[in-house]
Amino acid sequence: MSLVSLRTILETRQVAIYFAAVVLAGLVAWQWPASTAMAPAIDPLLAFMLFVTFLQVPLTELRRAWSNMRFLGALLLANFVLVPALVAVLLPWMPQDPLLRVGVLLVLLTPCIDYVVTFAHLGKADAKPLLASTPLLLALQMVLLPVYLGVFMGDAAAALIHWGPFLHAFIWLIVVPLSLAAVCQAWAARLAAGERAVELLGLLPVPATAAVLFVVVAAVAPQLGLALDAVREVTPIYVGFAIIAPMLGWCAARICRLPSDEGRAVAFSAATRNSLVVLPLGLAIPGAVPWVPAVIVTQTLVELVSELVYVKVVPRLGSRTVRQPS
Repeated sequence: MSLVSLRTILETRQVAIYFAAVVLAGLVAWQWPASTAMAPAIDPLLAFMLFVTFLQVPLTELRRAWSNMRFLGALLLANFVLVPALVAVLLPWMPQDPLLRVGVLLVLLTPCIDYVVTFAHLGKADAKPLLASTPLLLALQMVLLPVYLGVFMGDAAAALIHWGPFLHAFIWLIVVPLSLAAVCQAWAARLAAGERAVELLGLLPVPATAAVLFVVVAAVAPQLGLALDAVREVTPIYVGFAIIAPMLGWCAARICRLPSDEGRAVAFSAATRNSLVVLPLGLAIPGAVPWVPAVIVTQTLVELVSELVYVKVVPRLGSRTVRQPS
């Protein structure tokens, strides 16, 4: 079987692979509660997942995507203006306990930079500019998240959050993976061995994302029972967010007069959150376990189910939208 065929199989079946990883992780956690010991593997797996994801974005594509100001404007408007406004509206219904509230805020204020591309593609969206925008999204959320937490929680955020992990995340989840991807692309452009290595690494985004999902769920699932009341309290908030957020993304796309396929990508981005990346930040909060990780992973589980609805509903959006000149 050729590499192209194998990659096609992985990409066409990736949703089933992700759900299988989550189910298997749940079974492992049920039979082996000591699976919480997998937590230290989350950061290295995330870094590797982001590296192979960034490797799929040629640097020329990055420059092209970042020159599409309409798309970037809609993406930033949706994720860093409209979604925080929605979070502010939902704030009165969030748990009063600072630990639980910071867990909800961590996950709802950060746009996804990994499997959102998969679901956007399945939902008839233009996933290429979304994929190319992932480094920018990750960098901006790491810069703005402390600001939003301060606005929404005030002194409570300062008491709970240690900012060292944010710097650590920026270095190891943005700078290092993106730099390695650039080096590998330059190697591939010059030598056949580099081109072959990049082709082989191109098989790994789906398995790497599945591995991260598996480890995250296996490490946190045993704690869900210990924090069951918190899970019940935050689930309606996540369901409400899942219903409203994609509509806000679509509104941002309409404001910026995007074509329908790019508008769908913005809708997916607004609705899909970065739980896999912010989980290590949540775990760094003193006294976080089991509540903060349970609250974050609950959003992941609600979101994965919501994505199955999005891929059926979102393609119906904007059938009459006309592409505007950039």
